[in-house]
Amino acid sequence: MSNFDMIAQLFVSGLAVGSIYALVALGYVLVYVSVNVVNFAQGDFAMIAAYFMVTLVVGLHVPWLIALIIGILLIGIFGFVFQLGTFQPLKNRKRAFLPIMISTVGGSIFLEHLFLLVYGPYPQKLPGLFAVDTINIAGVHVYPQYILILVVTIIMVALLMWFFEKTMIGRQMQATAQDPSTARLMGIRVTLMTTLTWMISASLGGLAGILIAPVFMVTTTMGSLIALKAFAASIVGGFSSVKGAIIGGISIGLIETFGAAYISGAYRDAFAFVILVLFLIFKPYGLFGEKVSQKV
Repeated sequence: MSNFDMIAQLFVSGLAVGSIYALVALGYVLVYVSVNVVNFAQGDFAMIAAYFMVTLVVGLHVPWLIALIIGILLIGIFGFVFQLGTFQPLKNRKRAFLPIMISTVGGSIFLEHLFLLVYGPYPQKLPGLFAVDTINIAGVHVYPQYILILVVTIIMVALLMWFFEKTMIGRQMQATAQDPSTARLMGIRVTLMTTLTWMISASLGGLAGILIAPVFMVTTTMGSLIALKAFAASIVGGFSSVKGAIIGGISIGLIETFGAAYISGAYRDAFAFVILVLFLIFKPYGLFGEKVSQKV
């Protein structure tokens, strides 16, 4: 393998992994901008959706693409239920940021143990959509699942942009995020908009889990590491910025992939947190974000 081929493979791999972080980071940002809450269970939506896919594809033999649609719908409904238990009971408290954040931490721990009880401690394997392990693109062998991740992420980001900019519901969700009181006076159903935000956020996390599940094993802890990397991506990009979440996620994916290849594979997971610490020290608001403490 030539040096160019290796760099090309690493670049595609880094983009794909970074896209997963970007999808989860988008979920963080949507909820934070909409209701001023950091949802620490965001990574668990990825884990839950992956288990849903294992049940549908392996257990019930549902075709992969149909299972993907069902899985996204199920995790969206799950996001609705999750916010009923962790957000709605606490949202009207004064200084609700910390209680809700702790509530999502508790929800995350509960979900991991619940799925451990249901599915057991052994990792599960989700078959991929493709029959071949690699495909040849211009002489570079690429894992087809990575191509699928990139294509789906591009389509999803484009759909989100269109939804928020061109549809009435999207504009109402933006108005709710900017000023809930004014939005309520304008006749916008604020509770419905925030609920939709939670469901979209859960669906983004679930989509990330479904796409990455064929690459790794499905375990009850798979969401935790993804969530930590996505959280680092959110900080790098700026916690209130959609553009920042995408760029931050892809940057983290590329840095850890090239870092693991050229510096040390043993420290692959550490690179994201080194970048996170550097940003917290020298650029705490991220590339495109605002001062988080002002919203707290």
